[in-house]
Amino acid sequence: MTGRVYRLHSTLELPLEDLQDHFDSDPELPEGVEDVDITRRNNTLILKAVSDDESIGKYTPTAQLKASVSETRVYEEEPPRTGGGWMQEEEEEIPSELVEFACFKGDRETVLQNTALQYPMFLVLREIALLSEKGTLTAITEVDNELHAHRIVEGEERPASVEVVETPNRDAEKGGVEWRDNKFIS
Repeated sequence: MTGRVYRLHSTLELPLEDLQDHFDSDPELPEGVEDVDITRRNNTLILKAVSDDESIGKYTPTAQLKASVSETRVYEEEPPRTGGGWMQEEEEEIPSELVEFACFKGDRETVLQNTALQYPMFLVLREIALLSEKGTLTAITEVDNELHAHRIVEGEERPASVEVVETPNRDAEKGGVEWRDNKFIS
């Protein structure tokens, strides 16, 4: 299966531990991807496709997903809102912990880099989006000469469609796709 990714925008966030558990559980990877090599450099996480095709040279840069890693304090319950009075009783500390999140945020060139195995790595990102409880993933892809719209919001797949329209007053060089009314419009 061959495909291309034309547009992609992601605001996905998920706990780093959940992401690691997903790959530790030996998930089924798309055709062409033998494994996903996960590397962390400071606050950057890189998930690189390992090709199962020996014709792709070891020096050919395969597609990779790039995420930033951030720490967020997660509370077991919602912290109470105080009125700001001077005579407050001693506040009880709400149980919380610092959780590292993998944040796949940006457009195609920021989140999904390199062209060799780009579409299969998009499918890996799509699976990550279905695990994520926060953020969205929108994309336009092409498989077998057919355009597909993808939209995943907070781990749930939502309807999306591609509508191609002709706009006479738009310069040919400015051609593009925009997201409007839950549709990509070209």
